[in-house]
Amino acid sequence: MNREEVIEQLKIIIKPYVTNEEAFSNLTEETDFISDLKINSANLIDVILDIEAFYNIEIDNISMERMIDVKSALAIIETKLAEK
Repeated sequence: MNREEVIEQLKIIIKPYVTNEEAFSNLTEETDFISDLKINSANLIDVILDIEAFYNIEIDNISMERMIDVKSALAIIETKLAEK
């Protein structure tokens, strides 16, 4: 799975939790989940759980704390998939 495919899947996963549609439509690797997309911290946990379920991976607490933007989410997903 290439980076663009992961970004497209990530967009599908986070879409239900986004409250800033304009930021979502302009999503880049630099997009921050909380400050840009206005995903609250409780819903960010739901996003992480959805990512775990979709990719059949387990994201540890340290990685969860680092997952603040699209770029860090991609890096964590790619690392976890490579470990499988």
